[in-house]
Amino acid sequence: MDWLDLLAVQGTLKSLLQHHSSNTTVEKFKYHRWEPVPGGNLIHDMNCCWAPFLYLCLLVSQSRTAEASQETLHWMEKMEVAARSRISTSSPELIHGLELRLLNASFGGHNLTLQTHIIQALAFKLNCNFSGLSLSSAALEKVPQARPQHAMQFPAELTRNACRTRSRDLRLICIYFSSTRFFQKDINSSLLNNYVLGAQLSHGYVSNLSEPVNISFWHNQSLEGYTVTCVFWKERASKHHWGAWSPEGCHTEQPTPSQVLCRCNHLTYFAVLMQLSQAPVPAELLAPLTYISLVGCSISIVASLLTVLLHLQARKQSDSVTRIHMNLHASVLLLNITFLLSPVLATPPVPGAACVVLAATLHFALLSCLTWMAIEGFNLYLLLGRVYNVYIRRYVLKLCAVGWGVPAFLVLFLLAVKSSVYGPYKIQLSDSHGNSTGFKITSICWVQSSWVHSVLVMGYGGLTSLFNLVVLAWALRVLNKLRAQEKAPGTRACRDTVTVLGLTVLLGTTWALAFFSFSVFLLPQLFLFTIFNSLYGFFLFLWFCSQRCRSEAEAEAEMEVFTSQMVQ
Repeated sequence: MDWLDLLAVQGTLKSLLQHHSSNTTVEKFKYHRWEPVPGGNLIHDMNCCWAPFLYLCLLVSQSRTAEASQETLHWMEKMEVAARSRISTSSPELIHGLELRLLNASFGGHNLTLQTHIIQALAFKLNCNFSGLSLSSAALEKVPQARPQHAMQFPAELTRNACRTRSRDLRLICIYFSSTRFFQKDINSSLLNNYVLGAQLSHGYVSNLSEPVNISFWHNQSLEGYTVTCVFWKERASKHHWGAWSPEGCHTEQPTPSQVLCRCNHLTYFAVLMQLSQAPVPAELLAPLTYISLVGCSISIVASLLTVLLHLQARKQSDSVTRIHMNLHASVLLLNITFLLSPVLATPPVPGAACVVLAATLHFALLSCLTWMAIEGFNLYLLLGRVYNVYIRRYVLKLCAVGWGVPAFLVLFLLAVKSSVYGPYKIQLSDSHGNSTGFKITSICWVQSSWVHSVLVMGYGGLTSLFNLVVLAWALRVLNKLRAQEKAPGTRACRDTVTVLGLTVLLGTTWALAFFSFSVFLLPQLFLFTIFNSLYGFFLFLWFCSQRCRSEAEAEAEMEVFTSQMVQ
C-alpha cells in the first residue's frame, strides 16, 4: 500500500465521520466503493478489508454517543419524576448530577440537545476562537410554541480566561427549567413564567465579566404594575435551603412592557422575580429622602431624650397623663434609633443574625409606638367623656402591660414560629436610561414576609389611625357643645380645640399618609410621610413644652387668685 492508498482511506474515514457527526442517533451506514488507481490492485482488496472495520468503529462510536445521551436523558426523566412526586431526593444532587453528565457526555458535531417536559439541556463545543453565541427559544425546534419565550447571549470574553490556562476544547452547557420545584421560592415574589435559565462553562466558575451575559424573558402580557428583579441562584446563601435568590451582579432593564432584560457578569441559574406592587421609587429620590430621614430622626432622638430627662427631673409632680406621654416618647426614641441602624446592619459584612434581631426590634418599636398612640386616644376619651370621674386601679401599670406587652408577644411569637420573617428587606428603585429602565436595590433590616407586613404593619397601623380619627371627630363634637353652652365662648373652647387637634394629629393622623402611596399621590406622600414622621419626636417635644408652660401659667394664675383672696 502506497501513500496514495493511505490518504484515500483517511479521506474516506473522515468523510464518513463527518457524515454521521450531525446527529447523536445512529443512521443507516452507506457503503462507499473505492475505485482502483493505476498500478495498484491492492485498493479493491483493501476496501474489502478496511470498510467493515471502519463500519464497526463508527458503530461503536455512535453507540457510545447514544448511550451517553440516553443516560443523560434518563437522568432528566428521573428529575422530572422527582418534581412531580415531590420525593425526598435533594435538588442539588439532581442538578449537579445533570451538569456532570452534560459536561462529560460524548457526542458528534458541535452541539447536543435533550429535552423532557419541564427540562431542556444543551451542550456546545467551544474553542479559543469563540466569537460569541446567541440562543433563542424561537430558534430551537424542540421548544413548543406555547412556552414562554427566552433568549441568552454569551459574549466572546466567555472563554478568554479559560484559554489562558488550557488550550483544549471547552464545553458550554445550558439547562432550562420550566418549574420552580428545584429552587426555593421567594417569600414576597414569584418567578416570571416559572422559568429558570442556567449556563456553565467546563473550566469552572465564570465571574466578573466586563461584557455581561444578556438573558431576556418575554411575557405574553404587559408587566406594567409589577416590580421585576433579575436574580441568580446563590448556593449556600440560606440556612433553610441549598441556596437563595440574589440580585448581586445583575442589572435589570425593561426595553418593552412585556420584556425583561438581565445583564449579569457571571454564569449560573437566572430568573426574574415578579411582585405585584406599586411602581418603584425613582433612584434619584433616594438621596434626598435619606437625608431628610437622617436629619429628622436625629432631631427627634435629641428631643425625645430631653423630654424624658425633663420628666425624670419633675417626676414627683407627674400624673397618669404625663406618664402615658413619657411611654410614647420612649417608644418613639427606640423607633428612631433602630430605624437609623437598619440600613447599616443590612449590608453583607454584618452577620445575618444581627439583622434579624434589629428587624425584630424595629418591628417591636413600631408596634409599641402605634399601641401607645391608641392608648393616648383612649385616655383622651376618658378625660372628655367621663370628666373627673376617672379612677382605674393601677391604671398606668395596666396600660404599660398593653403598650409594651402586646407588641413584645407578637414579635416573640413570630420569631418562635418562623424567624425568617425578619431579615434584609430589599427595596427596588427605578433607574431610567434612555428608552430602557434599570433597577437598583437598597436593603434595610425589616419584615420580609408579605402577609406579616400586611397584617401586623399596615393593618395594625390602619386600625390605630382609624381609632384616633374617630376619637378626634368625637372630641371636636363634644368641645363644640361645651363652647355653645358657655356664655363667653372663645378663649377656653378654642384653647381646648387646639389642644385636642395638636394631640390627636400628632398621635395618629400623619401615620395615615402611609395609605396614600399609589398613583399620583406616591411622590408627595413619600416626602410628607418622611418629613412629618421623622420629626414626630420633635413635634411631641414641642407639645410637651407647651403643655408644661400652660400648666405653669395656670398654676401661677391660681396662686395670684388665692393670694388676692387672702389679702382681702
